[in-house]
Amino acid sequence: MTPEIRELLGAFGAQGYVADESIATAVFLARELGRPLLVEGDAGVGKTEIARAWAAIAGAELIRLQCYEGLDVSTALYEWNYPRQLLRVRIAEAEGQSAGAMEETVFSRAYLHERPLLRALTSDGPAVLLIDEVDRADEAFEAYLLELLSDFQMSIPELDTVTATSVPLVVVTSNGTRELSDALRRRCLYQYVDYPSFDKELAIVALRAPDAGDALARQIVQFVQGARRMELVKKPGIAETLDWTAALLRLGVTTLAEDRTDRILETLAALVKTREDRAAFTCDVVARMAAAC
Repeated sequence: MTPEIRELLGAFGAQGYVADESIATAVFLARELGRPLLVEGDAGVGKTEIARAWAAIAGAELIRLQCYEGLDVSTALYEWNYPRQLLRVRIAEAEGQSAGAMEETVFSRAYLHERPLLRALTSDGPAVLLIDEVDRADEAFEAYLLELLSDFQMSIPELDTVTATSVPLVVVTSNGTRELSDALRRRCLYQYVDYPSFDKELAIVALRAPDAGDALARQIVQFVQGARRMELVKKPGIAETLDWTAALLRLGVTTLAEDRTDRILETLAALVKTREDRAAFTCDVVARMAAAC
């Protein structure tokens, strides 16, 4: 491990994010090579938090584009301020301006609503652009991103091409709900984030929920790791681990034991997030898992 990557690992830890060497290396290379970083993994494994921590480390603004089905350019890049444009046209007509002069005036940056992608390109200071859950957007929008990811510029028909004032750090996340194009992957560095090991998850709980103490934290992580080995619709992520820890502490649970099964069941709303999965956690199952912790 190089000194720079070791320093970056420490910086992530200072922001409350327990990164491993592979994550720190990927972030380091993305920064040094000026390339977007594509982070894949199941929901809840900490992909979005990489961008949040990176922004804090870099002293940069975090600009987030949350992707979803039907996302379009007017939401992601820019939208014209039509009421202001119309008002300006009426004023220009009253002043007797020519059509060409009016067009040049109203189709200028002053009449643009900057959406996340354009804001990242025009930011005067450092910025981290988070394109979150890109797999939820359709393939057409994914193709639209390619110009940004390769050249850090976007085309606006009325204004020509907008090139980045200061090249942003870009993190693209995907939950793997659909396969991404080779063109997008080719433009990015790649990192897969899996569910954490026992030791890593224990370190996360210790860092983010120190009130739990070592003994309870170990029991919690062992219980959650056991839950992930079950046939669940939605396996609990790190966020659920931390939520469940907070719920247990709030209800005064200081140990997971068979005689606390009722209380454990009461807190599973913070850990288990579907009806089918909740049905799998019967009293007997929870008692057995608690006894094994």
